[in-house]
Amino acid sequence: MDFSNLTIKSFHEGLKNKKFSALEVAQSFLNRIKQEDGKIHAYLLLLEEGALAQAEKVDSILAAGKEIGLLSGAPLALKDNMLVSGFRATAASRILENYVSSYDATVVKKLKNEGAVILGKTNMDEFAMGSSTENSAFNVTHNPYDLEKVPGGSSGGSAAAVAAGMALGALGSDTGGSIRQPAAFCGVVGLKPTYGSVSRSGLMAMASSLDQIGPFAKTVEDAEIIFNAIRDSDPLDATSRNFDFSPAKDLEKIKNLKIGLPKEYFIGGLSDEVKNGVEEAIAKLKSLGFKFKEISLLHTKYALSAYYIIMPAEVSANLARFDGIRYERGVDASKLIDIYLKTRGEKFGAEVRRRVLLGTFVLSAGYYDAYYAKAQKVRRLIQNDFLEAFKEVDVILTPVTPTPAFKIGEKADDPLEMYLSDIFTISANLAGLPGVSIPVKKYKIGGGELPVGFQLIGKHFREADILGVGKMYESN
Repeated sequence: MDFSNLTIKSFHEGLKNKKFSALEVAQSFLNRIKQEDGKIHAYLLLLEEGALAQAEKVDSILAAGKEIGLLSGAPLALKDNMLVSGFRATAASRILENYVSSYDATVVKKLKNEGAVILGKTNMDEFAMGSSTENSAFNVTHNPYDLEKVPGGSSGGSAAAVAAGMALGALGSDTGGSIRQPAAFCGVVGLKPTYGSVSRSGLMAMASSLDQIGPFAKTVEDAEIIFNAIRDSDPLDATSRNFDFSPAKDLEKIKNLKIGLPKEYFIGGLSDEVKNGVEEAIAKLKSLGFKFKEISLLHTKYALSAYYIIMPAEVSANLARFDGIRYERGVDASKLIDIYLKTRGEKFGAEVRRRVLLGTFVLSAGYYDAYYAKAQKVRRLIQNDFLEAFKEVDVILTPVTPTPAFKIGEKADDPLEMYLSDIFTISANLAGLPGVSIPVKKYKIGGGELPVGFQLIGKHFREADILGVGKMYESN
């Protein structure tokens, strides 16, 4: 039996009704990964022994007549910048090639407590720096819809694993679009929650004021299930908080939400495929009874510039810990300074070095006020734009990316062109807002058509709004 087309919801129902066992499904997914991943390279590490042991445990709970949760036995994947105790966590970097985690990330603890089966760790851009998963030190991940195309990044491995039927769901991290952009490229749902709604304890920090963990899934309902399992406050992350999350049960009431269309996001630069896809999504939502209003997010044009000052600044501070002394000693040198220089020079990839240098520059004496402080002021203006817009509308709809997935290597030598891939997603990170990427329609792998997604952005801690609209969209 082929289990790869199951959703988390249908898997749960089948498991409860004894149509299959958790062990049977876990083994099937592991076999599929071994057969299919040689051409996609979504995974960096399989956790086979633990996955099968957990599946057997779920089966024994069911056999005893006990109740199980929605994620019990569900085969999931994790981006390789999240810690799983006793296993390698590389962040796709040579500098952590042999690092073994000594504890579980909070989100991993939560998934384990839910009884989820963790299949393995997925590929990513090194330290989550990139938009294509070409920056991994180990493999380039391929888009399941077209193996010559990128899956997006930096969470491309997680998106590709779900799209290719090699996991029912996965976790990624989103600093400037790293969940939503690969979700759009791979035709799956990707949710970036509100900053602070999910603990970052055990996530390797890239830019601490922007990073957020979130789920990939085949449906909005599945993304909601995973999000509900990993959200909430955590004493190990002072930025996390508890909040009331009440998923919409009566989807008809969701139609009362007014959707805003920011004119700055529709002024040109979109490919025909994306433009037509987003217009198709808008038309469908209108046919379902949603009301739309044109709004303005005036400072959107400055978001990319502000982001590429703030993010590298935080990168340069966070990556200072990888100095050749802590985590791993991998070079021979007679002087302390040589250890630093050789380790970081040899084991950081080009994109990581680029961002560390840029961040160090904007934080240096004489440039802090000219660049970093000014970028933070622009960030506040962008946040205020959203606050004003949300006085008139409840949800904002935008494109996710300017184009569908591009060819592997097409933008690798042009960092500025690559950075533009995130132009529609970074504002939500700067403002700390939740955003979800939803496929315009059901795409067929091998159908000759590349996926296109649209983005819904909500008010702080109102994931229920954007997920509710998304569920309404995909159920009709």
